[in-house]
Amino acid sequence: MMQIADVVFARGTGAYFYDDQAAIRAGVESDGFTYRGQVRTPGFHRIRQPAEVLGIGLRLSDGAVLWGDAMSVQYSGAGGRDPLFYAAEAEAFARAAIVPRLIGREVRDFRSTCEAVLALEDGRSAPGMALQYGISQALLRASAHARRETMAETVCRDFGLPVVPERVPIFAQSGDDRVVNVDKMILKGCDILPHGLINAAAKFGRQGEAFREFIRHVAARSIALGGEDYRPILHFDLYGWVGLEFGLDVHAIADFLAVAAEDAAPFALQIESPADFGSRDAHVAGYKALVERLAAKGVSTRIVADEWCNTLEDVELFAAERAGHILQIKTPDLGSIANSVQAVLACRRHGAGAYLGGSCVETEVSAQACVHVAVATQADMMLAKPGMGVDEAMTIVGNEQNRLLAMLAAGGDR
Repeated sequence: MMQIADVVFARGTGAYFYDDQAAIRAGVESDGFTYRGQVRTPGFHRIRQPAEVLGIGLRLSDGAVLWGDAMSVQYSGAGGRDPLFYAAEAEAFARAAIVPRLIGREVRDFRSTCEAVLALEDGRSAPGMALQYGISQALLRASAHARRETMAETVCRDFGLPVVPERVPIFAQSGDDRVVNVDKMILKGCDILPHGLINAAAKFGRQGEAFREFIRHVAARSIALGGEDYRPILHFDLYGWVGLEFGLDVHAIADFLAVAAEDAAPFALQIESPADFGSRDAHVAGYKALVERLAAKGVSTRIVADEWCNTLEDVELFAAERAGHILQIKTPDLGSIANSVQAVLACRRHGAGAYLGGSCVETEVSAQACVHVAVATQADMMLAKPGMGVDEAMTIVGNEQNRLLAMLAAGGDR
């Protein structure tokens, strides 16, 4: 019987930065890589500050140490998300409230162990989503180690899923270096690209003209560099700017998305966060109406929900209401990685697309665990993470998926 003998912690940094979305959206001035101006989101000391990470290592009775990394997301505190994550505070809480629940715990059954460890029953506050995320990664690795199998197989076993050794399409994000990074993605045959980080007025442009020009650029480069057989999906994150520019009228938003689909031709178009309706319920109603309006107009653009679709409960609601064609499962926001598994399954039950996403501020440890969840659940797409450099993220996620598929194909021969 494999048990947890000790817990060790290691503070570190994420692959990108935590950003105050409210301040950036308000139009603060850029200053090199950072910004000038006042913070607007509680918990921030600067508009852009380095992402903090807390590594949680479970030392097992056989001497092995299995790790998980806890962190928040780039735009913490926005769209109904948990506040900014500070590693020192998280470590202090974990030492006092979580470590006693881990020591001596048997690790073979990942799902039930997560539920037992992360559901505090003594009146103290439950750990935040970021800490749950890190602890659950470590528990998943520990369970897979105890069973001598891949993390994907552990997920399949615990959730009653068939092991399907099939590739999940990878979505890369460009960051602000959009022109160079788009070329990198195309040359590497990325399945879905480029995200684009359209998070400010200048990037969207008056009436969306700057954004439309960028769509046409990505489509043209995909043809020029990728060849006639290369057909990536074009996926752009607009951080609500269609709604900010045209108002929260679903007819006006749908009209703009119809024009954007023409700009993207001959490629399929996905738009993440075209508008922010200000609350979860309003967002669900608005996205549901937008999906219906696009269908009525015969527009092929697919809407991807992100803001206000944070927790497992949120994902289940958005999926049941068809408030978006695709739902981003932003893994740190869901807490336990077991919740991300259930979120993908909820999308599948309701016919919604499941995008196992996350954040650029993550680490290679969390990204690799998410690859196993994506393959185990057969998500529709997964994010290349961490960071904004394209090459590193595609290498970490792409190679981990290739290794996993090779191991699953080998079966008992590995």
